[in-house]
Amino acid sequence: MTTAATPTREPRVAVLYTSAPTVIEDIGKAMDLAHVRQHLPPDHETLLKVNISWQHYYPGCSTSPWQLDAVTQKLRISGYDRIQPVQNGTVVVDSHDGEKGNKHDRVFAKHGMTSVHLQDKGARWVPYAPRGPMLVLDKIFPDGIEIPEMFLGTNIVHLPTLKTHVFTTMTGAMKNAFGGLLNNRRHWTHSVIHETLVDLLRIQQEIHSGIFAVMDGTIAGDGPGPRAMRPHVKNVVLASSDQVAIDAIAAKMMGFDPMSIPFIRLAHEAGLGCGDLAEITVDGLDISGINFGFSRDEDTFVSWGQKQIYWGRLHRFEKALLRTPIVPWSFFASNLYHNYYWYPLMGKRRIGRMMDTEWGQLFRSY
Repeated sequence: MTTAATPTREPRVAVLYTSAPTVIEDIGKAMDLAHVRQHLPPDHETLLKVNISWQHYYPGCSTSPWQLDAVTQKLRISGYDRIQPVQNGTVVVDSHDGEKGNKHDRVFAKHGMTSVHLQDKGARWVPYAPRGPMLVLDKIFPDGIEIPEMFLGTNIVHLPTLKTHVFTTMTGAMKNAFGGLLNNRRHWTHSVIHETLVDLLRIQQEIHSGIFAVMDGTIAGDGPGPRAMRPHVKNVVLASSDQVAIDAIAAKMMGFDPMSIPFIRLAHEAGLGCGDLAEITVDGLDISGINFGFSRDEDTFVSWGQKQIYWGRLHRFEKALLRTPIVPWSFFASNLYHNYYWYPLMGKRRIGRMMDTEWGQLFRSY
């Protein structure tokens, strides 16, 4: 029998300034400040839930190679012998391509690891009946919820980046579970995305022996994320065992009231973590005066159209448009816009500017 993870009694988030020459060491320090060994039993297998929001490298969009490298190194020297990276594809992003484009494969090779891609045929998904109450998942999937079998009884470390999101205002540790715990029908949940993230956190606390997150804010994303963002060098890293608290602190640093973001408030009210800034201990950096001034309500043409389907004038057609054999039209539209219009026209110029920074030079070094 394994012991399920429970939210930490003392909500604590480590936040540190960093630089390219010191980032490996600084991430290790942040993990120590957040008491990683207290929350991840070393005798259990530890999964690294990598974030791939785009198959291309776009600064601030996906798990950075230095983030992945630093966390792996710190876990190894802390006595974690069984470390397994896991990736998930989406209907618009191939995780195998993303692993190469974001240089995760270079880090895996460095540490002698091979990642599991959860959408591949070899990855087994099994039925799971949550013990706690579900807000929406039992209604969206009345035939049953399925999760990756390999997740049962393991530790998990989430590796999100500090960025905004067109559907959830910001995306961090809680959103990082979205791909890992829901298979290729996860887009069915977008109209109730906030409630879905709360359900997924509850499931995580039932199935994992420990949960931890290390968030990379070295380059942070503002605007219509997770892809069409404006990257900004912010030189911060965050770590915590409380998935709600780390997202709340990240939201505060971006300039948002955490409790105004529904998934943070709902998770806090459900007792799954702490979203109240007054109750969270921040170790390391004094964040009281930090406000990145990030934008909350920007859209791309594609995300505006998606919102019309999920919450707007087209909502009554959602099932027909997104849950029937005609659904590939939406994947095609997203790929056409992001990969063949936005990326070459605007994305490459922004990437070029970031490549002139110390973080661009570090990316090249992998």
